[in-house]
Amino acid sequence: MDGALDTADILRSCKVIAVVGCSKDPEKYSNIVAHFLQDAGYRIVPVNPTADEILGEKCYHSLLDIPEKVDMVDVFRPSAEAMGIAQQAVKIGAKALWLQEGIVSEDAKKYAESMGMAFIQDRCTMKEYVKMQG
Repeated sequence: MDGALDTADILRSCKVIAVVGCSKDPEKYSNIVAHFLQDAGYRIVPVNPTADEILGEKCYHSLLDIPEKVDMVDVFRPSAEAMGIAQQAVKIGAKALWLQEGIVSEDAKKYAESMGMAFIQDRCTMKEYVKMQG
């Protein structure tokens, strides 16, 4: 998979999504998007160091703690944290790194793409899924 794939290609090919910064609060956007993706048939793996379970799924403190294969890392954390998350995403063998709306990191983009990972930034997975469905 290379960085040239579009959002629909990524959403079609990735089935297990680690949601970094997934909130326990059902009113927070990260929880809303994760729940939407879960309802759409994706396997959601929440990453939040302050929670044990979110949306009925075991929650992990970091990407490096996840024992299963992750296809995509969906990020709801500040842009300043994106590079560290990109490095962890590479270590776990994720195929794609997706930074949500308002999150931009050219360093993370360069790094992820240089490691052969598809990369999207400043876009919402839920909105892109809805567009893909037509």
